[in-house]
Amino acid sequence: MNNFWERLKRFAYRHKIKLAIFMAFLVLWLFCLPKNLFDDPNSTVVNSSDGALIGARIADDGQWRFPEMDSVPKRFEECILLFEDEYFYQHPGFNPVSIIKAIGHNLTKKSRRGGSTITQQVIRLSRKNKSRTYAEKVVEIFMATRLELRYSKKEILRLYASHTPYGGNVVGLETAAWRYFGIPAHELSWGQAAALAVLPNAPALIFPGRNERTFLEKRNRLLEKLKDKGTIDETTYELAIAEPLPKKPVPLPDVAAHLTERIRNEHSGERITTSIDRALQQRLNILAERHYHQLKGNEIHNLAILVLDVETRKVLGYVGNSPSGKEHANYVDIITKNRSTGSTLKPFLFASLLDEGQLLPHSLVEDVPTVINGYHPQNFDKKHVGAVPASRALSRSLNVPAVRLLREYGLQKFYNKLKKMKLESLDRPSSYYGLSLILGGAESSLWEVTESYAAMASTLNYFVTHSSTYRTNEFVKPSYLSETEIDLGTPQFDPPIFGAGAIYSTFQSMYEVNRPEGDENWHFFDSSQPIAWKTGTSFGFKDAWAVGVTPKYAIGVWAGNADGEGRPGLTGITAAAPLLFDVLDALPHSGWFQEPFDDLVEVEVCSQSGYRASVFCDDVKKEYVPTHGTRSGPCPFHQQLFLDASETYRVNSECYPLENMVAKNWFVLPPTIEYYYALSNPNYKELPPYMGNCSEMENQLMEFIYPKSNEVVLLPKDLGTKTKDILLKLAHQQNNATVYWYLDDTYMGKTENFHELILDIEPGEYILTAVDNSGNRIQQKLEVLLASEQ
Repeated sequence: MNNFWERLKRFAYRHKIKLAIFMAFLVLWLFCLPKNLFDDPNSTVVNSSDGALIGARIADDGQWRFPEMDSVPKRFEECILLFEDEYFYQHPGFNPVSIIKAIGHNLTKKSRRGGSTITQQVIRLSRKNKSRTYAEKVVEIFMATRLELRYSKKEILRLYASHTPYGGNVVGLETAAWRYFGIPAHELSWGQAAALAVLPNAPALIFPGRNERTFLEKRNRLLEKLKDKGTIDETTYELAIAEPLPKKPVPLPDVAAHLTERIRNEHSGERITTSIDRALQQRLNILAERHYHQLKGNEIHNLAILVLDVETRKVLGYVGNSPSGKEHANYVDIITKNRSTGSTLKPFLFASLLDEGQLLPHSLVEDVPTVINGYHPQNFDKKHVGAVPASRALSRSLNVPAVRLLREYGLQKFYNKLKKMKLESLDRPSSYYGLSLILGGAESSLWEVTESYAAMASTLNYFVTHSSTYRTNEFVKPSYLSETEIDLGTPQFDPPIFGAGAIYSTFQSMYEVNRPEGDENWHFFDSSQPIAWKTGTSFGFKDAWAVGVTPKYAIGVWAGNADGEGRPGLTGITAAAPLLFDVLDALPHSGWFQEPFDDLVEVEVCSQSGYRASVFCDDVKKEYVPTHGTRSGPCPFHQQLFLDASETYRVNSECYPLENMVAKNWFVLPPTIEYYYALSNPNYKELPPYMGNCSEMENQLMEFIYPKSNEVVLLPKDLGTKTKDILLKLAHQQNNATVYWYLDDTYMGKTENFHELILDIEPGEYILTAVDNSGNRIQQKLEVLLASEQ
């Protein structure tokens, strides 16, 4: 052993220069390749959930260069190896025979041959802008042998197919397949594969009308070689040579244009497989175009559609805008832009009130003229019905009840709940929005609103299918990435935002909007499958919303103008709802939500008022309400009256024998509510009058409708007269009462039946008094100002 090491040392010493050169050469060879062979920017490529191309954006350097392929299609591999490098799988990176033949050809012919293997060509492609000299050829061979050590043959072939130029600004096989044939590379026929195999050898052949004969001859020679080799049979050969050559590049698919642009901004240069359902997306595009042509007659030029999978929270359909053209900003992705929410937040308030037991689904809520600190909300139709079931107030999207309920629930409390729902667009304090928050005073995006509806549906679904538990992270952002799994949190017994019972009751009320009544501007929508849906219209008719959920899908639709221009008739029910239901019809049936019985409790409810039945409610029914509904108070509108034997007059013990009195339960509303309620409910029975010799013991028979207490009356600016007319209104529970009006101590007139009085009045402060014919009196301060004095 010692002799061996001695001989080795002597050998190394005698040949030290040669060994040094060899080692230097070895180190150079080992490190001759850069870490990344190719650093060119890639195109952004977007695939649908089934792997089909639905959009792409050009690379930053202006080239159509798709990200590297995963594998090379078998047909193209057979073609390219036979055409370029038949001994690819046998040589070490270079082919000595080919090189000798190329040298001989170049010495005897005017044309030039390179004799490069595919491995050498990969090296040449990575060494951009290098001269084509013999010295460069030696460098290529040197680096090619190292490349063979780093990569497998399949990987080298993949690099070649991914980075070879195919004429113009088309780089890579996958790109060329789409640009020249409009199909993915793995679907190339033999004729198409052969055409693309010969093209990199002479990319200029692709230009239409130029060298087509040369191109055709090269392709057909390759096909003939494939036939002679036995790779294809005679029939396949005949069919292949009959195929036309590629012409000028064809447009790439752009099925989800705005989503593709969004992905270009968020995942530039990547190949992204989305959760988009390609068939659904194509259907949505057709619907968007159809409804755009209907809406543009009213100069409404933009719309957006978003469809989410409730269970996975993945995006299934994404139409960011209409095909209206650049003049109407069709390039703007409306889905991500904040717009006035209209009435789309009302279901969240309704669910909050139900969840905390402050309201039952059908409890009567006030709908009367309302002024709160100078804020005067109005219903869409400018009318009032006095009192309306809460469920109908939601389904009819009445504004006044919503504002009154928000004040009752608490603005800051509701704002905090919206923040917990991750409505990130609410970036101002609650005081900035005020009570108008519930009517569209805040802004949000179709993305956020639709995701919130989907989260509510998912909360309910999970509760009924997972032993009455909830997840901690239901209100999470959706994703368009197919392989990304959204973390919805861990199971728990406490609801994260809303209880399942409250959500179910809210959805039931939203479902009933399919049968609206009254206003002729409402349309009747009846789909083959049920959906809980809500419309919204922003102030000034600038935004129209329609958002709905089924157990499987959440659908959001917006219509309007991207520049914020309002249009008459631009409402949720007319502009957005028809599109919502067309989208619903394009989706598979979902059925309806299962009842969450573990978060519902059966209670006796007063049929007339919707409150928990009191002892004075005659018409009682049993109804399932959210568990905390048991906290709500009993019916406040039913009371017991004592009537005479004929049940015509009210009496009391001071004026009528006790033994002859008849006890009767009666539905009684406060005067102002009664005034409007009776106008829209002809079956409402007013209180019977008192018998002539009986005194009225009840309070608040009268109530001012306008002006309300502490409300300032504003007069328009002076138009040449010192005084102005104002209208005073009062509600009285006795329809046959006479009311006498006084301003300070001055008698102003009397009214009968309908108590409305027009006064010619100067600005100032007064005491307004009303006295009825029975001596009942109400009084309040009245302040009158000119508009310029406010």
